[in-house]
Parts: sequence; C-alpha cells; structure tokens
Amino acid sequence: MTVIIAPRMHDLGGFTVGRVLPSIERRSVGPFVFFDHIGPAVLAGEQPVAVRPHPHIGLATVTYLWDGAMMHRDSLGSVQEIQPGDVNWMTAGRGIVHSERTPERLRNVDHAFHGLQTWVALPKEHEDTEPSFAHHPKATLPTIVGDGVHMTVVAGHAFGERSPVRVLSETLYVSIDLEDGAEMVIPAEHAERALFPVAGELWLDDQHLPNQHLAVIDTDALPLLRSVGHSRVMLLGGEPLDGPRHIWWNFVSSSKERIEQAKTDWRESRIGQVPGETEFIPLPDK
Repeated sequence: MTVIIAPRMHDLGGFTVGRVLPSIERRSVGPFVFFDHIGPAVLAGEQPVAVRPHPHIGLATVTYLWDGAMMHRDSLGSVQEIQPGDVNWMTAGRGIVHSERTPERLRNVDHAFHGLQTWVALPKEHEDTEPSFAHHPKATLPTIVGDGVHMTVVAGHAFGERSPVRVLSETLYVSIDLEDGAEMVIPAEHAERALFPVAGELWLDDQHLPNQHLAVIDTDALPLLRSVGHSRVMLLGGEPLDGPRHIWWNFVSSSKERIEQAKTDWRESRIGQVPGETEFIPLPDK
C-alpha cells in the first residue's frame, strides 16, 4: 500500500509552504531529506521574498519553479535569477552561505509564485566537498513527450534520459504533466520512489492521490498512474542514503559533531559571506 504523507503547513506571510520531508512517517526518499512546496500564491508587490544570507553544510539545495522568479546570491560570488523550468543546484559541501530574494524587476509588482525547494543529502564521502553552484536553463533539460504525457528530467536519470545537472548519488527528479485520461507506469529503475501531486486529479492504481501530499511507492512495485483532467506531479527518489542523517536548522550531516562545529563556525562568522550583503540570519537559540 502506498504511504501518503500529509504536509505540515507554514505561513510565511504572503504565501504558504507545505513540508512533507522530513516527517514522522519517512525521513528521506532516495537522497531527498527535505521537501518544501511553495505556494501557489500571488505575491503582493509590497511583500517581496527576502531570505537573508544563511549557511548550509552537507547537502545540495535544489530550486525549481512553475511561476515567479528568485534571485540567488552566494558566498562564492554567484548571482543568478531562476525562472520557471530552470534548475538552481547549490552544493554546500563543507559550507556555503546564500540569500534568496524577489528580483528587483518584480518588486512592487503583483506576480504569481509557485515552486519547490528541496535538499539532497550528499554521500558521506562528499559531505565536506568544495561548495559549488550550477544553473541549468529550462531549454537544457531533457523532455519526453507522448500519449498525453509531458515529462522533464530535472535531475538524475529516468525514462532513458539524463539531466545535465551534476549529482553525487543516483537521483530521480522528474516534472510530469498529464492530459485528461493519460496513463503511465512508474518504472522501478530506482530503489526509492515517491510522487508529489501538484494539481489536478491523479490515481495510482485504485488509490486516489491527494494534492500536495507525498505518496511513497512500494519497493519494486510497478503502479499505473492515471490522470482525470489535466494534472501535474513530481516524481522523486533515487538510491537510499548511505546511513542516517542528522538535520539541525540548515545543516545536514552524518555526524552530530560536524553539526556542532558548523554552529560554532556560523556563530563566529567563519563559513562565508555573500558579497555586497551585510544582513544575515543568526544561529537559532534552539
């Protein structure tokens, strides 16, 4: 039986975020240890997104939008606007600092905002790798079209195609749009798989999939996904983690001691700074 995980909702002022990973039912799916659904919402021009500089270790952040835009800046000097269909993949490794804000061109302009922000835990051997940032425009991502199904391989590999996004473990991340009546079998080429319905009405075999809930698929199952009306869903997963991960604030590591070190490093301003930005998010008290 497919396990359904309900989101925990957070109101961030102007838009809501639904978090399905980590959860009591499931800590991870493949390398994905954090999964946030942002919106959909209409951002008022006077309420831009303004996430001040903050640190990460031991993970890669993945940003994917259907509506709106975000400006990414980081301590490597990267400055990149992400638009719908693009991928921003930031590998934190031993430590990176970044900010995320509404682009200047959208300030004071009401606009739609909708997307996903996920974290992928790095394999143990790469947890302290050098930090890096990569941007991949929509046009560079492979697409598969046929029988009422349109798929984009966002990261990793699936359905015979491989994304240009560099990943450090076997990864499955595909955006799928289905027309009314379209059907497709979810292959078992990855050890762990889950579906996150975004819009429309979807059925997995004879089980209805509620929107904005995570549906974790049984190992080795070959379920049939069917759409009633137009639907949209993300398929995610990959190989299981090579051991448990600890998550504290924005830090992910297989070692509690490494997280304690990261706390000290951020408190003492040793992880880095985003050029041109003086604001920052302080270390939480708890």
